[in-house]
Amino acid sequence: MGRRATPEVNAGSMADIAFLLLIFFLVTTTIEKDKGIARQLPPPIEEELDVVIKQKNLFIVNVNKDDQLLVEDELMELSDLRQAAIDFLDNGGAPAGSLEFCNYCKGDRLPESSDNPQKAVISVQNDRLTSYKMYISVQNELVAAYNTLRNRESQRLFGWDFTEMKKGIDEGQITGDRKNMIQDKLKEIQDLIPLKLSEAEPKKSGK
Repeated sequence: MGRRATPEVNAGSMADIAFLLLIFFLVTTTIEKDKGIARQLPPPIEEELDVVIKQKNLFIVNVNKDDQLLVEDELMELSDLRQAAIDFLDNGGAPAGSLEFCNYCKGDRLPESSDNPQKAVISVQNDRLTSYKMYISVQNELVAAYNTLRNRESQRLFGWDFTEMKKGIDEGQITGDRKNMIQDKLKEIQDLIPLKLSEAEPKKSGK
């Protein structure tokens, strides 16, 4: 009895099937985007400019190699940093009638603290051995301080939260003419509470 020949598998359509599967996975797979800290580098400075910042308008935050916070030369817990930053930004220490007077500030108006949010600058300096977790935590608390004040002012002026509307625009939930209108209002809030958060060059450990 003769031996039967092994039937061949028709692989002519395998390439088409693989191509269709590839398209299916490309369409249905969700690729998560990494989110970093939103920071915009300043443009190159062609000429050296002397920028004078009054000491009272400067809020200095130091983080050492042991992840300890030294805020305005005093030890502070991370949980207290946000409120301390809000108190500084919202102080409104400029005298009434002056060009720097802040009529929307609700702080203590201490003459030795910041004049207004436009003048206030928060400077952060980390040790080279500061942990990444602590670095991110400090950044989050400081940005949250700005957003707290921005939300307050947007509620006062427009009746909605700054962060919610900005998120809606960033995620594409708000589009068209409404997007343009809201972006103009967001710009107004950003002008009232500008994010002036600078980072000094990390210092060497132990110095």
